[in-house]
Amino acid sequence: MPQRSPRGPCVLIIEDFVDAREMYQVYLEYAGFCVYAAANAVSGIELALEHRPDLIIMDAGLPGMSGWEAVQEIKSDERLKNTPVFMLTGHVLTESREKARAVGADGFIAKPCLPDELLKVIESALSHRGKPGPW
Repeated sequence: MPQRSPRGPCVLIIEDFVDAREMYQVYLEYAGFCVYAAANAVSGIELALEHRPDLIIMDAGLPGMSGWEAVQEIKSDERLKNTPVFMLTGHVLTESREKARAVGADGFIAKPCLPDELLKVIESALSHRGKPGPW
């Protein structure tokens, strides 16, 4: 596991598709972020509890525990409830955006999402902490 970067904040990516997870991780690390990555929600929550990232990017369609369920668990945990969580998903219908809000997500990012677009959303979210993200 990489150590927290003195150059920038820490992001946790929870994404089961290995190519997307690695692409985002490498891009964000190159941009100066400390990045942790998990292939499923259970591992992701464990990493979140261990490392307390500044922001979590959560895929919705994960094996086992879904991203929707994971956001609810994160937001109900006193240690993590203030950590911004952004849903990153191909479920782009209005119902999915509403579901993301309902489970407590702080923002919604539609796939496909290029790494530079994800970086812009993350930087904006971190600079406007405490305000709702893009829906």
